[in-house]
Amino acid sequence: MFGLIKTWKALEAKGIMGINRRNADYVLKYNKRSLYPVVDDKILTKERAIKAGIHVPEMYGIISTEKEIENLDQIIGEHNDFVIKPAQGAGGDGILVIADRFEGRFKTVSGKIVSRDEIEQQLSSILSGLYSLGGGRDRALIEYRVTPDPIFKSISYEGVPDIRIIVLMGYPVMAMLRLPTRQSNGKANLHQGAIGVGVDLATGLTLRGTWLNNRITKHPDTANAVDGVQLPNWDGFMKLAAGCYELCGLGYIGVDMVLDVDKGPLILELNARPGLNIQIANDCGLTHRAHAVEARLEELKAKGIQETPEQRVRFSQELFGHVKPVEL
Repeated sequence: MFGLIKTWKALEAKGIMGINRRNADYVLKYNKRSLYPVVDDKILTKERAIKAGIHVPEMYGIISTEKEIENLDQIIGEHNDFVIKPAQGAGGDGILVIADRFEGRFKTVSGKIVSRDEIEQQLSSILSGLYSLGGGRDRALIEYRVTPDPIFKSISYEGVPDIRIIVLMGYPVMAMLRLPTRQSNGKANLHQGAIGVGVDLATGLTLRGTWLNNRITKHPDTANAVDGVQLPNWDGFMKLAAGCYELCGLGYIGVDMVLDVDKGPLILELNARPGLNIQIANDCGLTHRAHAVEARLEELKAKGIQETPEQRVRFSQELFGHVKPVEL
């Protein structure tokens, strides 16, 4: 027991945020329950983003009922590749990525051939709520398939790498690049075996990675170094993330973005309860950074000032960037 208490105190001293603190001090404090549907439903998020002029993967169509499944051909049209995902899914579950067509069938990113009947079955499972957060009825979203920027080719396996930035009241506080692996079946979800790589907020340079809760410096499938990679258009990602505060109204969120080879930075989804593994990927705790933002907010409130997304990004980059990682 004494050993556990000692470990807990050591982690707390380094600013490591646990799930109870995250929920009590940030999720419950800054996220109004009435606004959760905006981020829990990918269709609502996308519609909000489009209205605000924020770039997202193009939506080809929505299937809301079993009857509408017969509209699939009309929705995908001439597109050879597309993505099917549950509107209220989480953790990448239920997502089907089609990369091409083959002899009247479809080919997934991993090369598996699936029939139209199998796709219809997947759509039916989504509608039944099999993958939804609350287990209730859901809708299926069919959208543009992102083609990742070539910079990721040497440090990713198949799927699409994404970037998550934790944002507190519009201030980016920590960032992570998530890289698909063979173990994660090409998905960028850490709990399925993807790699989380810390990112310096000021420069967009990648730091060391974490894989299955172990620190790594190389991708297990490509054997290439995951650290020291310069992410393109980093300021663009930071401004996109900061602007999501105005987009959804939630004060504590995880913003998931991708870099498309043709369309540049795109927002994939927002998360009102972002995971805490980002701290391991960055060798740094969230608590001290969150406290710094809260102190900034108090200071500005006293002066009657509200900063723009660009000003918030500048503040975060100056305070949290170029920081040497602390051994956890």
